[in-house]
Amino acid sequence: MASVLNIAHRGARSLAPENTLAAARKAFEIGADLWETDVAVTADEELILLHDDSLARTTDVAARFPGRAPWVVTTLALARVRSLDAGTWFLETDPFGQIAAGKVTPAEQAAFRGEKIPTLREALAFTQEENWRVNLELKRLPPPMEGFPTAGRVLGLLDELGIETHRVIISSFEHDWLRDIHRRNPKIRVQALVRDLSIDCRGTKDPEFRTYNAWAPMVDEEQIRAAAETGIAVNLYTVNRKEDMDRFIAAGVAGLFTDFPQRLEAVLRQE
Repeated sequence: MASVLNIAHRGARSLAPENTLAAARKAFEIGADLWETDVAVTADEELILLHDDSLARTTDVAARFPGRAPWVVTTLALARVRSLDAGTWFLETDPFGQIAAGKVTPAEQAAFRGEKIPTLREALAFTQEENWRVNLELKRLPPPMEGFPTAGRVLGLLDELGIETHRVIISSFEHDWLRDIHRRNPKIRVQALVRDLSIDCRGTKDPEFRTYNAWAPMVDEEQIRAAAETGIAVNLYTVNRKEDMDRFIAAGVAGLFTDFPQRLEAVLRQE
């Protein structure tokens, strides 16, 4: 059986605040093959890591800047974004119950307070320094920066930093962006994000993309097998339950995005 990639979704976000270097470090320590993160842009056009359009869920922005609701990231400059606490919310909400389960040490909890939102520059440097890999998801930005050339800016930063291309995967639901990235630098791997496989690659003899990242609830084992028979790699997001990991691995999935890379690591050790 081919090895299955353990892809830490927003880092090890069950054990550390998502999309922070703390979450990336934890995923690396666990032994994940790579981490996935989301690229966002500040009002002064700096590339950072953030999943939501708003900073409200994962920082203390509401308390710090109460008059700036709804706290959309594209309306705040980098200096303000970097002044926010992106770690304490994790301690207060324990989103995956892992603090209550005793899986996050007191020392780790203390270190999360005051955790900063990383710049993409910092995230790439960390990945390179650790001889690791990262999947960067690019998405359309909220107003007033809908037309910002995110893909071009990311490619420019990769060139500036001299990041080895095998360390970076770029994924997106915006398939035109992936085509453009491939034209500009064919060495960078691109992966098409989709809701399901039926309209994109199932039964296609010559699919446009070689890897599709699909939403696990919309995919069954037969679709994974059919895709594999045509040379298509399928990664699934987001798979957290052991029983789902087991059945998708048995069907030949290429990789699993998971909030629990520690759980998937244990499953893969048993294979």
